[in-house]
Amino acid sequence: MTATDRSQELITVAAQAAADKLAHDIIAFDVSEVLSITDAFLIASASNDRQVKSIAEEIEDQLREQLDIKPVRREGEREGRWILLDYLDIVVHVQHSEERSFYSLDRLWKDCPELPLPADALATRNRPENVITDAAGNAVAEDER
Repeated sequence: MTATDRSQELITVAAQAAADKLAHDIIAFDVSEVLSITDAFLIASASNDRQVKSIAEEIEDQLREQLDIKPVRREGEREGRWILLDYLDIVVHVQHSEERSFYSLDRLWKDCPELPLPADALATRNRPENVITDAAGNAVAEDER
């Protein structure tokens, strides 16, 4: 069994939304062969708590607007260090860079196949972690600081 077309569609929209809010190190894994509870994981990082929340909100907004789907569960919003969005077919992990480094989900799931991502999301693998954001979690250009 592999991730379904529906799962890939959800991953694509969620990854693009994360990239639009300047998440970094976005990656998706097909976990359908090892887990029965979901098809895929999307993992994205942010450099501060406010940006973690902003990325998670944008993912929720875009999945709702584009695909008319809401998460069945949302965890970690209060702390803002690691927000989990469960859409049954996919699970999205938006993590503060420190949590991502400590829990190392990438290493845990490295034997699972990676799923294709939009070009904008793939480009985030080289994005710096120290992006400055405004109160809404949007990146602030250097000349606006």
